[in-house]
Amino acid sequence: MQQLGMIVGPRSLSLLAFVRGLTSNNLLKPLGNSVLPVWNGSFLLLGLCFFLFCPPLLFSQPNPQSRKVTEKFFPDVDLNIQTPAFQKKKGFTKYEELMAFLQAYVDAYPDLVQLSFIGKSQKGKEIPLLLLSRPSEEEKVKVWIQAGMHGNEPASTEGILHLLDQLLTEETYQALLDRLEVAIVPMVNIDGYEKQNRYAANGLDLNRDQTKLMAQESISLKQAYSEFEAEVAMDFHEYRPYRKDFAKMSTYGISSIYDAMFLYSGNLNVPENLRHFTKEAFVIPATQAMDQHQLRHHDYMSTTKHRGEIHFNQGSINARSSATSYALTNTISCLFEIRGVGIGRTSFKRRVFTTFLLASSFLQSAYDNLAQIKQEIQQANTSQQEAYVQSKKHVSKQAIQAIDLDKNEEITLEVSIRDAWKSTATLSRDRPTAYLILPDQKAVIEKLSILGLSIERLTEEKSLPVEQYHITEYQKSSSLYEGIHQQFVSTQTSSTTHTFPIGTAIVYLDQQKSNLAIEVLEPEAPNSFVTFEVIETKKEAILPIYRYLQPNRI
Repeated sequence: MQQLGMIVGPRSLSLLAFVRGLTSNNLLKPLGNSVLPVWNGSFLLLGLCFFLFCPPLLFSQPNPQSRKVTEKFFPDVDLNIQTPAFQKKKGFTKYEELMAFLQAYVDAYPDLVQLSFIGKSQKGKEIPLLLLSRPSEEEKVKVWIQAGMHGNEPASTEGILHLLDQLLTEETYQALLDRLEVAIVPMVNIDGYEKQNRYAANGLDLNRDQTKLMAQESISLKQAYSEFEAEVAMDFHEYRPYRKDFAKMSTYGISSIYDAMFLYSGNLNVPENLRHFTKEAFVIPATQAMDQHQLRHHDYMSTTKHRGEIHFNQGSINARSSATSYALTNTISCLFEIRGVGIGRTSFKRRVFTTFLLASSFLQSAYDNLAQIKQEIQQANTSQQEAYVQSKKHVSKQAIQAIDLDKNEEITLEVSIRDAWKSTATLSRDRPTAYLILPDQKAVIEKLSILGLSIERLTEEKSLPVEQYHITEYQKSSSLYEGIHQQFVSTQTSSTTHTFPIGTAIVYLDQQKSNLAIEVLEPEAPNSFVTFEVIETKKEAILPIYRYLQPNRI
């Protein structure tokens, strides 16, 4: 029964109810996750008819959202949108349409917007970057906006194109550029977008590649982000409102009811003042803007299994994705998930408007809080908190809202929430003055540079007092995760004096992006270069990374 629910989706409620009815009358007997028929003559005929005349229910992937759900919960908005997808009846913005659209605005507003390219997709298409600003005497906040990282999330790109239009053509929004310098990458994953496929051409998820940097799009994006030195960063996505776990909830399944969800980091290496300022000065005003338009919202949640029970992960601590990766550079960072994956152009204007509304709200907050943004980032830069390596999420029962697909009604569910925003440390270490990396670790040093970390080099051989990592436990995953076999280690640190050769890399932790270094260089961290096989190791090995704890620079 679970498999059937996963195949046909929540839309086929009458079919599911019919099959459940057969089960209850002992015409179908469940066995594990399968359903075995009691083959009498009448049911054999019924089964044959079902498989002959209902193959689309089993093998196609129709839009799972019924008209009645759309009309009751997600009516479209009456809005004039000039972007390419709304100039045609089918499909979404193609790359050629995107470039023509961008060039038209660059030609019309040369004093406000510039177009450049950060690199190429794996299939050779140039990835555009727009820089928007208006001449003024005021100090400015640097705002980074990206969209289209997942190719099957079209409202992300379309909403940001609508934002571009409004920033350039409407004085109310254009005035924001007096205090803001805005960088926009409207379509990160061009190859995936052209096929409406989540993944890049090499099969990688670009939002799981923000630290291991295996895709050329990830490298180009991270280099451009690092060079821009953003103070506020936004990443726009869409999420799937019909998940396989949802089919098992309530009577005959649920759907997510939230127009948008906010993913802002709970990672403990992000300074506490910056985490709270992000929520109070940016996320809360954005939720208030949504309330004014009767749009529903929640902190980001996704389902997971814990000891056989469905739990909801809320928030993020993972540096592998943009929300935390950017926050670890002491940037005000948020990833937005708009309700939309898998439902085609259903409620598309509503989704595009929601994207635009959230982006414009964050821009307004950046404009209004210019001085405090500078102050909070400076405070974060001088933070000398511990180096947090591993943490656990707080688990509690909470109420969430959902759509009951049988009754087509909003319901309240009590669920188990694993909250990243209430994480506590399970492994931490003293914050080093610097990490030292042996010069033969070229991939490590190159990736650190791409991540925007400043790296110095020893110009002469030196013996230095350091801590070394000794691998005491080691396990390597037999299955691939995003192109690598993850390594899971435990280490013991010990004091030693080591002679470092000329060219040894030094990463000091008194720089703005230093907390990202902790995430990738502490070996037990879930997104470290050891975990992601950038550094290959084994049990009893000494890692080629060392912790320098003396207070003075080398």
